Amino acid sequence: MNRVLTDEVIEKAVLLAGRAPSLHNSQPWRWEFNGTSLRLFSVPGRMLPSADPSGREMLISCGITLDHLHAAMAAAGWRTIITRFPEPTRLRHLATVTFRPSPIVTEGERERADAIVRRHSDRLPFAAPTGWAEFETVLRSTFEPEDALLDVLSAEARTSLASASRLASSLRRYDSWYQAELRWWAGHTVAAAGIPRAALISQEEYKRVDIGRKFPTVIGEPRRTEVTADDSAVLVLSTDRDTPQELLRCGEVLSTVLLECTIAGYATCPLSHLTEVPQSRAIVRRLTGRTQLPQVLIRVGNVPESAEDAPPTPRLPLSDILTRS
Repeated sequence: MNRVLTDEVIEKAVLLAGRAPSLHNSQPWRWEFNGTSLRLFSVPGRMLPSADPSGREMLISCGITLDHLHAAMAAAGWRTIITRFPEPTRLRHLATVTFRPSPIVTEGERERADAIVRRHSDRLPFAAPTGWAEFETVLRSTFEPEDALLDVLSAEARTSLASASRLASSLRRYDSWYQAELRWWAGHTVAAAGIPRAALISQEEYKRVDIGRKFPTVIGEPRRTEVTADDSAVLVLSTDRDTPQELLRCGEVLSTVLLECTIAGYATCPLSHLTEVPQSRAIVRRLTGRTQLPQVLIRVGNVPESAEDAPPTPRLPLSDILTRS
């Protein structure tokens, strides 16, 4: 098959991959294209030093965009061959991606790419996800357990999880650097990054989501009032250690989970604040019953059919995330 890998194909895929979620929508990634392969780099200048001093979440975010690129290229008719950390002494170079034509594009591949556009982090309360038991079986088949371990916390764990969330918030209440960073990124956009006000929730809505990050709140009429308390399924992704290799792969699994949930019609919201503070992270680890380290949690649930679609969160322009070498 003599398909040509054009600049247009790459540009569309990189833009779609740029829809990946990241800590406070910081988008800490950059791609380089040399005509035949793409190289993915982390951008430490977009790392959040107070919330993410080790760069752990930056690497998870980059893993999400890497898997989003894989999904975008698959829908365009290209298979991806990913070499992770090809330069052992240059850990900012996260992956090199090469391509070969695919014989067909499956319906599932098209659905996953379409889900990238529809997915967004919904911070409002969810109803319980219908048909979860059957879907969970399918979800677990979409990634390799050695890349990340998936746990679904029990309903009985919710009280302890809510306590852990409050603890994480309380421990940072007087951290002026964290609070300043949070307010800088949340409530307005910073050069097409950051969390816009439309994506934040009110104090009344926050009280109905007992495990959400404590963002600056907005004023307005309460939304989704028919959901009196969040009844989402709570997923936890864990890895053996906090190595760059494991964090990148964990991000790729997180991408898969988010997109598969979107295809199934569920709303999602990743939660990272519970793993940023050692004390709350230890509680989450205890709730999973594992020795592995929890990296990120995900709320998954249903929203009313009448719920309004959230406006797209802004993203960096192509010129800021793609260069040619």
